[in-house]
Amino acid sequence: MSWTIDSWKDKPLAQEVAYDDPDALASAVAKLSELPPLVTSWEVERLKTSIAEAQLGKRFVLQGGDCAETLLDCKPTIIANKLKILLQMSMVLVHAGKKPVVRVGRLAGQYAKPRSNPTEERGGVVLPSYFGDLVNRPDFTPDARRTDPRALLDAYSHAALTLNFVRSLTAAGFADLHHPEYWDLGFFTRSGLPPELREEYMQTTARLSEALRFMEALGEMTVDELSRVDFYTSHEGLNLNYEAAQTRKVPRREGHYLLTTHMPWIGERTRALDGAHVEFFRGIQNVVGVKLGPKVDPQDAVRLLTRLSPTNEPGKLVAITRMGAAGVERSLAPLVEAVTRAGRRVLWMCDPMHGNTQATSMGIKTRNFDDILREIERSFAIHREVGTELGGIHFELTGEDVTECVGGGISEADLDKNYASVCDPRLNYRQALEMAFRIGSWMGKPR
Repeated sequence: MSWTIDSWKDKPLAQEVAYDDPDALASAVAKLSELPPLVTSWEVERLKTSIAEAQLGKRFVLQGGDCAETLLDCKPTIIANKLKILLQMSMVLVHAGKKPVVRVGRLAGQYAKPRSNPTEERGGVVLPSYFGDLVNRPDFTPDARRTDPRALLDAYSHAALTLNFVRSLTAAGFADLHHPEYWDLGFFTRSGLPPELREEYMQTTARLSEALRFMEALGEMTVDELSRVDFYTSHEGLNLNYEAAQTRKVPRREGHYLLTTHMPWIGERTRALDGAHVEFFRGIQNVVGVKLGPKVDPQDAVRLLTRLSPTNEPGKLVAITRMGAAGVERSLAPLVEAVTRAGRRVLWMCDPMHGNTQATSMGIKTRNFDDILREIERSFAIHREVGTELGGIHFELTGEDVTECVGGGISEADLDKNYASVCDPRLNYRQALEMAFRIGSWMGKPR
């Protein structure tokens, strides 16, 4: 089937944004298409090579960051803290799994969010839903909720600023990154932590610290200099006006590259086989992720993966399962078995966040730390039972001390202390780091 950058416009578009001014939208898209790319094709190809190795079990992928970035959060401390927790988590996983970890951040572009309803009602007032800073603003006012094509350019600018700072940080390294004794390990003292786990974490931290210092002494240089840190970006490719404007051919390479991010993904709400999003993403050279929930038909998933990568290219596809703790036992094995029988090359990744969202008695959206753990643990086990391998984890997290997910030292009564997310609840720094230690223990188990 023929493909062009604009062929998606002839397909049904899920999560379509109703722009009031088509001429202003066309002007913004035209300007965006003239601006320099945010990432490069050789970075995209390097990530694809790493994903291909992860598909063979030679690497593990850690993907994490905000549920929805905001333009106001484009600040050095916030960006640095996101990067820091991902790098620290990855070092725990490297030590536990004895394999390289590919680091992919949900940042520098995660400005669009799907919504269950196009409108929102509060106190009898109905306004358009908040679709992320790429489209409108979270404040519940007519002006803030108005769709603004100029937001496409604002998001691009803030993504560029974020990427520039991230690249500077990864090139320079963090002074305390390779010294676990300096990390905030406050969860060690949490009353609900079993003594044997606390002891295991302390021993792991001591061994990691000793090993990294030994590497420094052996090479007479820092760990960052011994092994350069690669860091990639990702976001949900929801607004196709934004994505298509930055998609282009590049010299000396075949095909088209989406250059807003290294790894876009298609969400659960937009993965219809005959839909605009699948049509667009089947034509680009990037690694593409696909979210798969508990209701997905295994054969439909096979058809979807085949459509997105008809040549079955190594490193091309990441299947991100989001089953929920209640659905993982029932739904994961049939899906994995069907894809394996069909011979589809994918990297299996677990998103333990989106299937475990719940509301408290006060109507606050949250997630339970224990449910998240349970889905990850069962995903590792089920993959081993069917003869495949879980090759990555996809988190919504932050380096800040927020109180959004219960468990891991946070109770329902704590949620109002620092609930900062404009959309979905995220793991905070301590919860994320504890999660890394838990995952490391499962990675280290023999098959």
